[in-house]
Amino acid sequence: MKIHSLTINEKSYPEYWIFAYNRQLEFLERGKSQDSILNKYKFTNCYRFTDRVSQHLIKNIINREGLSPQDTFVQVILFKIFNKIETWESICCEFGNTNFEKLDLSRLQLFLDNLKQNNKIYSAAYIMPSGLKEFGSRVKHHNNLAMIKLMITKELHKKVWEKQNLREIYELFLSIPSIGKFLAYQYSIDIAYSKYSPAEEHQYVIAGPGAERGIKKCFMDTGKYNLQDVIKIMRDHQHDEFSRLGLDFTFLGGRELQLIDCQNIFCEVDKYLRVKIPELNKRNTKIKQIYKPNNLKINYEAPQKWNLNFLV
Repeated sequence: MKIHSLTINEKSYPEYWIFAYNRQLEFLERGKSQDSILNKYKFTNCYRFTDRVSQHLIKNIINREGLSPQDTFVQVILFKIFNKIETWESICCEFGNTNFEKLDLSRLQLFLDNLKQNNKIYSAAYIMPSGLKEFGSRVKHHNNLAMIKLMITKELHKKVWEKQNLREIYELFLSIPSIGKFLAYQYSIDIAYSKYSPAEEHQYVIAGPGAERGIKKCFMDTGKYNLQDVIKIMRDHQHDEFSRLGLDFTFLGGRELQLIDCQNIFCEVDKYLRVKIPELNKRNTKIKQIYKPNNLKINYEAPQKWNLNFLV
């Protein structure tokens, strides 16, 4: 079977859609899908904006009233550098509502030096570059704060809001030393959540390493299409494929899966297939994170600019 000259792996390709369907059921009601792999291991939600860390960012920074564009920029980047709710809350407790005019990176650096003594300040969700080569310090967060200083020197806190397209924001972040393609894309998505940005999720995508592995597992041959093209094709055919497989996927507020969501699902399917179809693995890899229930209830919000109403 082919889709736009993409030759699918008949055994693994349907698992992309089946996984998405079951993961969405799990999001809506834990245990509803009765998938033993989903119940054992940790997987991210189908919609990127619904994950726990993104929800904290959206509710406490993106949707917060009274933040200027430059304050929003500083807070988004500072939050996303560590990508850890506990670190952000510690910073807020010490400094209040961090804003552009009062940003004291030297004092913040000293605070993080002390916080690091007894706490992990970075999330394991994705790895921030050390910045040693680019900024010179052997202490990671020193380099990351130097990176923020450079962003401000280059006036990214003004320029990102002038860009109409997600790719243009992505290219701004990619111009900053130590920021690679995947991280630049993640930052771009977070900035595009803001009402101050005209950019949208549907405009651009970059395939991360996990998504690339997932694509290779689902397709025998991608023909003339690159990784980004494949993700766009999945986005464009989601209704047809769910229908073809008899899967009644629940779209939140009627919002389709976006490029970033389809990219993330490929990454999660790569992990899922390590267990479901282990013979696809070129290396003896396993899923590292076991699912641990978090009973803290989330009152979900979408970015205000979407005008998206949904209940979970």
